[in-house]
Amino acid sequence: MTDSSGKKRVIITNVFPCVEGGKFPAKVVLNEEVTLSADVFCDGHDEIAASAFIKHDSEQTWTELPMVFVINDHWDAVFKAQKMGFYEFRIQGWVDHYTTWKKGLKKKYEAGQDIAVELQIGVELLEQAAAENENHKAVLLAWADQLKQAESPEQGVAIALSGAIAATLYKCRHQELITEFPVTYKIEVERKKAAFSTWYELFPRSTAEEPGKHGTFKDVIKLLPRVARMGFDVLYFPPIHPIGEVNRKGKNNSLTAGPDDPGSPWAIGNRTGGHKAIHPQLGTMRDFKALIKEASKHHIEIAMDIAYQCAPDHPYVKEHPQWFKWRPDGTVQYAENPPKKYEDILPFNFETDDWANLWKELKSVIDFWVDAGIRVFRIDNPHTKAFRFWQWMIGEVRKKTPEVIFLAEAFTRPRIMERLGKAGFNQSYTYFTWRNTKKEIEEYMTELTKTEMRYYYRPNFWPNTPDILPPALINGGENAHIIRLILAATLSSNYGLYGPVYEFGINEPHGTKEEYVDNEKYEIKHWNWAQYTRIGEIITRVNKIRKENTALHSTWNIDFAETTNDQIICYVKTDAATGNSLIIVVNLDVFNMQSAQVKIPMPKLNIGYDEPYVVKDLLSGSKYTWGELNFVELNPYLMPAHIFKVEKL
Repeated sequence: MTDSSGKKRVIITNVFPCVEGGKFPAKVVLNEEVTLSADVFCDGHDEIAASAFIKHDSEQTWTELPMVFVINDHWDAVFKAQKMGFYEFRIQGWVDHYTTWKKGLKKKYEAGQDIAVELQIGVELLEQAAAENENHKAVLLAWADQLKQAESPEQGVAIALSGAIAATLYKCRHQELITEFPVTYKIEVERKKAAFSTWYELFPRSTAEEPGKHGTFKDVIKLLPRVARMGFDVLYFPPIHPIGEVNRKGKNNSLTAGPDDPGSPWAIGNRTGGHKAIHPQLGTMRDFKALIKEASKHHIEIAMDIAYQCAPDHPYVKEHPQWFKWRPDGTVQYAENPPKKYEDILPFNFETDDWANLWKELKSVIDFWVDAGIRVFRIDNPHTKAFRFWQWMIGEVRKKTPEVIFLAEAFTRPRIMERLGKAGFNQSYTYFTWRNTKKEIEEYMTELTKTEMRYYYRPNFWPNTPDILPPALINGGENAHIIRLILAATLSSNYGLYGPVYEFGINEPHGTKEEYVDNEKYEIKHWNWAQYTRIGEIITRVNKIRKENTALHSTWNIDFAETTNDQIICYVKTDAATGNSLIIVVNLDVFNMQSAQVKIPMPKLNIGYDEPYVVKDLLSGSKYTWGELNFVELNPYLMPAHIFKVEKL
């Protein structure tokens, strides 16, 4: 009981942003304004003050950010994340005796009371601060003398209320009274593409102009203008490595492959090479680097699929048998992701005694392709690999190359998907694919954007993948493809689709399964890439709207509007920095015209409840004058949605 801790009266709670008590960093992007907040209070009626202290890992000194009282003991400070990498922040609070005294002095003076003793108290406070702060001693003593020599109460009050004194005393707080929250929190700053990206997936082997031929990287280069014209800025390929020949799958995942069946790209490796090799029919490393360079001219980044798994004839199986789990019959258990079975794929054993060398080798795969020019990776089935591996590997890669982006392709249980986000993945696949009703969408978006998930789980919405043809697309045809596209592209700032099957409206399932029949995973397709479709035209229009409206560059800025019909969903997105505001209205009924009254949350638009405003539909060009309550009617066969840009009168 001999220390000074008993003097610390201030309590600090609910520090934010906070991920699992500070165990993991919160995620933001470069130049994002980040609000650091906490509840700060103390007993009694004394005034208090609080500060946040922030420091980038590359810096030696802390920068102090005075916090501002908001409401109900809640305090905020805002900083702009101007460097990539990691920041640390901590929170302090203390009783502000000078401000407490100053407010009491002002009240007594205004009430006509004698303030002589109060002025003496002020002198004591200044002299005490001078004794404890050598750097400010002279100026504090000078102010104390001025207060002593005040010739009138008016002069004394004027000195006491000086802004210069308040600013100096803020720096000269009494150290024994400072409470510091015991946890130092981390914030990871990533590049802007982690928060805003538009993905297009295709199989390079299906890009040949001539039917029956295997596509090449040179063929993909010819398609870059099409991808750019449609408005995509990430072009993602399934694995581009040699494909296993042992247990190769045939068409529609059949267990028997014919002589011309190319196999699944996810069955990686054969006698010619593994994860650091390129399928010889796609081209050479020189061809691949030429593709990367050409794509950049179209403002497109190439994203690679990294699948940490092996075909039975992958060189790793012979060179490092200890990395696999062998069964009594001398075979390795093939991979399963229930209900799917992958007889052509062998998983790594992350419980191997040689785990350290396994980790190093898997990281070296990423390093190899980073050196080749890749900065975006989609990781296949990360939920079947050890969490600690991901945290280590992603952290090590980004120490050297912080602009690398990792997308987690994990459709599994919520806690597992969340943990992958905490482990370092910049973006994550989601349950959007199966969220169809107004209630489902609103509840899911609220979970993603209004809870702690907002700071560690950055969603990337995909209406389809080569693995997943959801019931909504199977049953809803072209209208469903348009509705799901508009929802994905406007709800989430990151979204992607698998084409060209999406824009072609292909939706025939494989029997009762939620996957495409004659799946491109197991055969080479020949597509008419020049084919015009209504879906493709709307994709192009929506992606243009996304680029031109910064309100769609964030997922977190969404607020839902009330509607009188559950078949109509409406939401508002606003960019505070630019004032860009959008109102999106979507008919969720793929077959029928639907109408509703929508009640707009006017404060989110910074418009008064009785103030009219103009909305321009960026899909049709139509303009309307709106207010708080508005009527909408949408025909899914014409256009199932409005994307309104708000224009004040």
